[in-house]
Amino acid sequence: MPTRSVKIIQLQHPDTTSYGSSGAGYSSSWFSRLREKMKEMTFFNWVEMFLPCCRWIRTYKWREYLQVDLMAGTTVGIMLVPQAMSYAKLAGLQPIYGLYSGFVPIFIYAIFGSSRQISIGPAALTSLLVSNVLGKIVDSSDALYTELAIVLTLMVGILECIMGLLRLGWLIRFISHSVISGFTTASAIVIGLSQAKYFLGYEIDRSSEIVPIIKSIISGADKFSWPPFVMGSIILAILQTMKHLGKSRKHLKFLRAMGPLTAVILGTSSAKIYHPSSITLVGDIPQGLPSFSIPKGFKHAKSLIPTTLVITGVAILESVGIAKALAAKNGYELDSNQELFGLGAANVLGSFFSAYPTTGSFSRSAVNHENGAKTGLAGVITGIVMCCALLFLTPVFEYIPLCALAAIVISAVISLVDYEEAIFLWRVGKKDFLLWTITAITTLFFGIEIGVLIGVGFSLAFVIHESANPHIAVLGRLPGTTVYRNIQQYPEAYTYNGIVIVRIDSPIYFANTSYIKDRLREYEIVVDKLTRRGPQVGRIYFVVLEMSPVTYIDTGAVQALKELHHEYKSRHIQIAISNPNRNVLLMLSKSGVVELIGKEWYFVRVHDAVQVCLQHVERIKEDHMASGSDSSPEETESSLFKSLLKQRGEDSSVAELESGTNNKPSDLKHSDPLSEPLLFQKS
Repeated sequence: MPTRSVKIIQLQHPDTTSYGSSGAGYSSSWFSRLREKMKEMTFFNWVEMFLPCCRWIRTYKWREYLQVDLMAGTTVGIMLVPQAMSYAKLAGLQPIYGLYSGFVPIFIYAIFGSSRQISIGPAALTSLLVSNVLGKIVDSSDALYTELAIVLTLMVGILECIMGLLRLGWLIRFISHSVISGFTTASAIVIGLSQAKYFLGYEIDRSSEIVPIIKSIISGADKFSWPPFVMGSIILAILQTMKHLGKSRKHLKFLRAMGPLTAVILGTSSAKIYHPSSITLVGDIPQGLPSFSIPKGFKHAKSLIPTTLVITGVAILESVGIAKALAAKNGYELDSNQELFGLGAANVLGSFFSAYPTTGSFSRSAVNHENGAKTGLAGVITGIVMCCALLFLTPVFEYIPLCALAAIVISAVISLVDYEEAIFLWRVGKKDFLLWTITAITTLFFGIEIGVLIGVGFSLAFVIHESANPHIAVLGRLPGTTVYRNIQQYPEAYTYNGIVIVRIDSPIYFANTSYIKDRLREYEIVVDKLTRRGPQVGRIYFVVLEMSPVTYIDTGAVQALKELHHEYKSRHIQIAISNPNRNVLLMLSKSGVVELIGKEWYFVRVHDAVQVCLQHVERIKEDHMASGSDSSPEETESSLFKSLLKQRGEDSSVAELESGTNNKPSDLKHSDPLSEPLLFQKS
């Protein structure tokens, strides 16, 4: 049989005295990189950082971009005018405030926002949130209602600006997509039902819960009126048809954007021709641009804080999400925190011109992108269209039937009912489907704020559960290689008698140390005899911890490793650690765990650790057989194990083995020098 020496790659141990200076060095290197980056920034870089619009203005290609930006901006403007009035009614405000919200914020966002395709303005979800919270404080017919809506805009804008400046946009990552989908679906159903009063011809209770709305609809059924129902249904059918044709056929994509305008024209024409008394019209709308005014009603600001948080969260999730997607499709980078600041600036300055909370719109942004918008100039064109509507078209808007505006809202929110996502989650991940269902049901029956809180709470609970119960795998060696993989994923992988190789696939911290210790004890007892090779010994002597996936450990993990070492030591089991990263190794070194376990038991590779452990297991087996003791095999192996570990640091051959300087042939035999480097594997 061919023989060869075993070479172990030596692990470089850090100097414990350099731990603190190393952390300081890391901080100083971060500051030095920041300082170098600031030195490299030119005047134009500084201007672009504070005014992102300069990025596309400086590189604007007039011949290529101007025509498509004009077309996209005009199309979205035509779409926004009726939508803005519809969403204002949904928010419980007069239609003129929807037009105001679609005017000033657009220009502000074009200056401070970083997305070139997103369309800012009133949105269905934020309008429902405004209506829900303000309706509990004051009646919508009261002047205070409008003042509070404007104060809410200012509060949302300030919070968004603060989060953008402090770069806190990452906080929203803890809200899963399932929560957002369930919340949006339930909200869309509530929004649709809230517009039923304009179809049915009688008032229904204003609520964000589905049960009071349905009760109110049923109780007032005797007041049902046919004319608004017929007109609203026809307009809704036309809107849905135009939307479907616009999506399914490329040459008819303009129909999608023209739908709201068509609804307004049809409704206004019918009202002007037939003068139906049972159909309620929009009524008088002030003509002209909004005037500058300071928001009032701050004494109610405390009660608006929960809604401010919810609206800000929705704005981040909707606006930043679609902005990132559109940026990727159009080949430019988008800074989420700058985007958040742009939204905040639009709301803050918009509040001084009578705007209620605005955010990015999915439908209008999609139309903007489909029409080829290249830069923020498209948004400026949309703002100019809104300006023209405020200056010249408000007398015409007086004759728009409210059922037509309701049809526009219902048509917009139908696409938000994400039942396809629910089916997908049921098929792919039951846990995410459960999260979707919980969020949707609680939002429907307990209101938007409670629905969001419960959904986010469950989402965080799932995150905490996954973190506190990390994936841990027992590794085995793939035949013919020195690669070790999860034996559950690779059934052909085999393990060795006397050794358990465990990979921990997460950071180790105070919350998951108990779980990890329990699993390690379980792996020590429950072993698969069928896949084991090597010397036949009665129990486990070595536990190899593969720590390459462990990115971080805290003092709780350090204490757990110390306790685990003492527990194993009492049972004559040795821990070996493989491939800890730099920060983890520094923490272990500073805390004394390296010296406690022994520097000789830290390895670069799992394979290195297994080779050394197998040497000891083989010697234990051979010495036991040679001793011929009358005691039990376990007792004899334990005493031999202790004597071998005692000699471990004193054995020069081991030191040579680890450093790779031992060139003498090994006495240990193997069947294949390339695939079985240490022991002869008996079949």
